[in-house]
Amino acid sequence: MTDVEGLKKIVGADWVITQRDQMEAYLYDETTPYQRLTPAEHVVVVKPATAEEISEILKLANRDKTPVYPRGAGTGLVCGAMPTQDGIVLSMERFDKVVEVDKENLMVVAQAGVTLAQLLEAVDGADLLFPPHPGDEGAQVGGMIAANAGGSRAVKYGVVRQYVKGLKVVLPTGEITTMGGKLMKNNTGLDLMQLMIDSEGILGVITEATMRLYPKFSGTATLVVSFEDRHKAIASVPKILQSGVIPMAIEYVDHDVIEFSADNLGMKWPAQQGRAHLILILAGANEDDVYFQAETMSEVCTANGAIDVLIAERQQEQGDILKMRSEIYSAMKPRIAGDSDITVPPANLAKMLDALDAIGEKYDTKIATIAHAGDGNFHPYMLKELIDRGTAEDVKLEIYKAAIALDGVITGEHGVGKIRLKYLQYQMDPKQEEIMRAIKKAFDPNGILNPGAAIR
Repeated sequence: MTDVEGLKKIVGADWVITQRDQMEAYLYDETTPYQRLTPAEHVVVVKPATAEEISEILKLANRDKTPVYPRGAGTGLVCGAMPTQDGIVLSMERFDKVVEVDKENLMVVAQAGVTLAQLLEAVDGADLLFPPHPGDEGAQVGGMIAANAGGSRAVKYGVVRQYVKGLKVVLPTGEITTMGGKLMKNNTGLDLMQLMIDSEGILGVITEATMRLYPKFSGTATLVVSFEDRHKAIASVPKILQSGVIPMAIEYVDHDVIEFSADNLGMKWPAQQGRAHLILILAGANEDDVYFQAETMSEVCTANGAIDVLIAERQQEQGDILKMRSEIYSAMKPRIAGDSDITVPPANLAKMLDALDAIGEKYDTKIATIAHAGDGNFHPYMLKELIDRGTAEDVKLEIYKAAIALDGVITGEHGVGKIRLKYLQYQMDPKQEEIMRAIKKAFDPNGILNPGAAIR
């Protein structure tokens, strides 16, 4: 049994929730209902405000061998933060301060519960830029780091891992430690901070992060490039990457999928021609630089079968295009059994699309597809009809195996969480898993922190 009275002494009675009807929002994430697991019956939600309070909670949990599930905003898609055993949900929502925007060092220091929207607003107010945009601006800093969030802008500027320079962490045994700082280089000892990034909450509780910033771009533009054939669209991506111009983002969308997202938002998708589109986000030193990039991209795409190229220069237009792309999952969620986030080498994009088409034909279904195409990251959506037919699991496994056969992985963005553990056998050799379990044991000897996630 969870020591509720002990938790109340640590954080105060007002910050401990024991009534089931008051904690429903803390028991689930954004995973589709078909894939979603069942939360444990006896759960207590605790809302600490300091690293010291988290330390005491974890010490209490170790004493009683009580599972603890760190939780951010619940925007994950693999049940990563869901409490599947009786225990404690550790909500980070009170860690909501942007501590500092350091213009001299081009760094931002933010607590783990700060949302991406808050972070972007604070950084923008200092006339600086945080390039990553994982999609849901309600996502929290700690969760983005624990999941190594990617998103649309990873082509040129990388994923969240490339921006994290320092972390404050409470270890599973209760010690509070600092890793890194406002440093561009650090070769002192083993880089434990890199283990924390993408650890999915199994190695420690992130309470604060220091992240790198950039100056704002002087000029930006967004291109919507339309193709009649989606294979030509995907086949254009390696040509774009070889052109000498690297866009900030190269997104692929099926026309009917992006139209559905636009309609769901009450917006209008600007491109009416074609069955498939590439969205290219460009950034440069000035307007002439951006214009040169746009001309180059237009020439490359036209030479590879594009039938139309639209350019958005006004910030409002660019923001609308990104919003329609970012909200696709929210629009599609009621219609799908689930999605994947397989990733293959960029040169294998067209082969992966061929494989998806073949799987769809085999099972007499349409696999709606979007992709962070510039980094080889596909999001195939399986329709709900597959659940009724009893073939959803078969289709999912075929998608994973096709990606692996093309030197890819079963997850390039969302993580393993708790719903993909059974598929690791197709991806990892036993020695890798043995090492991962040993690392987990070293950090968390009693196995209390987010059990059942990330590793088998």
